[in-house]
Amino acid sequence: MASEANARVLPAFLDYLRVERGSSKLTVSAYTGDLAQFAEFLEKRKRELSGAVREDVRDFIQELFSNQLDGRSVARKLSAIRHLYRYLLLDGKIDRDPTLNIQSPKQWKVLPKSLSRGEVESTLSAPQPAAETAKANAIALRDRAMLELLYAGGVRVSEVANARLEDLKLDMGYILVRGKGDKERMVPLGIPAQQALQQYLRNGREAIANKRSSPSLFLGTGARRLTRQRVWQLVGKASEAGGRHASPHMLRHSCATHMVENGADLRTVQTILGHADISTTQVYTHVALDRLKSVYAKHHPRAKQKGQ
Repeated sequence: MASEANARVLPAFLDYLRVERGSSKLTVSAYTGDLAQFAEFLEKRKRELSGAVREDVRDFIQELFSNQLDGRSVARKLSAIRHLYRYLLLDGKIDRDPTLNIQSPKQWKVLPKSLSRGEVESTLSAPQPAAETAKANAIALRDRAMLELLYAGGVRVSEVANARLEDLKLDMGYILVRGKGDKERMVPLGIPAQQALQQYLRNGREAIANKRSSPSLFLGTGARRLTRQRVWQLVGKASEAGGRHASPHMLRHSCATHMVENGADLRTVQTILGHADISTTQVYTHVALDRLKSVYAKHHPRAKQKGQ
């Protein structure tokens, strides 16, 4: 069992810190917690501390960043892991250091958080009328259309808040978006997004406007355009249905992540998201690599050892 093997490795290393290195109680305590966390991470992969590979260390660090742990804390945990494997290497317990050439946390790019497809579906279907009134129904249609647009087009929260009625070209299946630097781009919309927007325009927007005119696509009370803060609130509320608090930015990242998972090339994703530089989009390559590895492991006849 991995836990039994780890239970032998960790105490010996911690004794080494206390006795031979003369480390303080505070340092030993911090290392104990950090290494226990790493050991737990490895056990989920059915791997022992002494059997960890470089990819395990990288994935652990990436998970820490994904959970919004600050760089200083990540650096401390990486330091603890480095010291452990230097000790194991010198003691002859391993013949290769898995922390070798691992970049410092300052050099890491934090991978964007994204929702699973199930979480997205729950979020998109969440808006329901708060009461049996025409206005409540109209607001639910607005919120559904807004959520569909955020996910379908990977648009930024400011782009949704600033969207104008004239920018929407449903007959052609896209919306004109003004992004950073006032740069315009055409964003294609899928059928569900088009249908949600059509229902909002036919049965919702006029009821919310209450005979007032406004150039904005999404309206709030008094025909005022929705603020960025209000869009954040609406997304957060809708995402509760999926059991995970989400933001507009997470829907944008989910759009890009799911496209890459389905084989979209980075240039296409770059164009849709409105990234000025392809290097910004390249953060999604980890998704493509993960998919390649899983497909390889599933289909290649020699991907696994015999007997597994």
